[in-house]
Amino acid sequence: MLVRQLLDPALAQYAYLVGCPRSGEAIVFDPERDIDRYLALAERHKLRIVAAADTHIHADYLTGLREFAERGVTVYASAEGGEAWQYEWLRGSAYPHRLLRDSDRFKVGNIEFAVLHTPGHTPEHVAYTVVDHGSGATEPIAVITGDFVFVGDLGRPDLLEQAAGVTGTQEPGARQLFQSLQRFRALAPHVQVWPGHGAGSACGKSLGDIPTSTVGYELRHNPAVRAADSEAGFVDYILSGQPEPPLYFARMKRENRAGPAVLGRLPTVPALEPAALGALAGRLDAAILDTRPRQAFLAAHVAGALLCEPDFQFVTIAGSYVPAGTPVYLVVEPSRLEEAVRNLVRIGLDDVRGYVPPAALEAWLATPAAAGAVARIESVSMAELEARRQAGGVAILDVRGGGEHALAHIPGAQHIAHTRLLPHVDEVPRDCPVLVHCGSGARSAHATALLQRHGATVVNVADTFARWQPAAPIEG
Repeated sequence: MLVRQLLDPALAQYAYLVGCPRSGEAIVFDPERDIDRYLALAERHKLRIVAAADTHIHADYLTGLREFAERGVTVYASAEGGEAWQYEWLRGSAYPHRLLRDSDRFKVGNIEFAVLHTPGHTPEHVAYTVVDHGSGATEPIAVITGDFVFVGDLGRPDLLEQAAGVTGTQEPGARQLFQSLQRFRALAPHVQVWPGHGAGSACGKSLGDIPTSTVGYELRHNPAVRAADSEAGFVDYILSGQPEPPLYFARMKRENRAGPAVLGRLPTVPALEPAALGALAGRLDAAILDTRPRQAFLAAHVAGALLCEPDFQFVTIAGSYVPAGTPVYLVVEPSRLEEAVRNLVRIGLDDVRGYVPPAALEAWLATPAAAGAVARIESVSMAELEARRQAGGVAILDVRGGGEHALAHIPGAQHIAHTRLLPHVDEVPRDCPVLVHCGSGARSAHATALLQRHGATVVNVADTFARWQPAAPIEG
């Protein structure tokens, strides 16, 4: 048996290529939409992908199952959880597919996979045990857990309610997750755990940065599993402290269920002259994603552009700040263009119209021709924030997570987590400057660009919250 774990660092997402060298066949679990890289990997190992499977309807990226189905590959998906939690695009479909229920089995070459219905993160969620009959084994070597069990955490059961707006689902989901854990406990301690995400994913609250684990290790050391001594205590633990989900998660759920548009291949993105971006200044019907370092962006950028640093929550910010269907233009180094495009198509932002290299844009921004298209954002320290707050005439916006704000916050500060800011931009004052802060100056820099795009006068607090010295006791 050949196994390759494929990491998408932007989403901390793992897909798995599992192949049988004897038969030359392979399957991919939880593929993302740009499937060319799975096909290339299989070819390097002299394997042919004959199947693809999902553990559940994902909220953080578009599934690659439909892309594989378009190529005649057999796809497997859950039939559990009720009709409302199944892929609509497979219902009555001519695609080669099989909808799976608990205890169902199927084989790829000499490798057998058995289905475990593990609801909680979502009602339809399934895991797959893996038995390598080609080596003579008769018991599982691993379980592909998807968003059920992570290294050091469990998949959050509140996403349907908090991200997709399906009210009344998070507590029942937590109770389902508690019951699903009993099935996990029944697996042999040596069975490897191949999770769907690692550290940095918004699908849990404290995922470990280790790619795989074992059942025995997680039973002993996973805090969420150890919190499951009682159902009531577990429900309280698993629902508390979960971060705000990115805004685009609800759209991913809808599009995955209905069926993502067929991509076929990556978009071809032409190089543009900087003046082409200048012509878009101030427009809301197009989005310029500027990937330059935040200091350079704040100093000068095309009016209405969004800061979207490639190594800081690129997918979260693009998905949460850019409405679906909006044409996208990039300011990006040519060496990172393909990476940016892949990240965008994985969340359904397919209409990428062109790009400009950062050096070319900066040279143009300094010319007289660009004068009317240039915007800037002032940066201040926490000490300056406090001085302006005491002087009055400003508003304070805290874009940290709700848990951070609850622990300590500046008196009178408005709170909107930056991942949920777009639908609330009109709630931010327009009659005075708005000083925007987070915990370090990173989230706030990106949030100020969004607010400026929508007409607010903003100042970025490029400092750590820990450096704030209040003139009065901290509230909270």
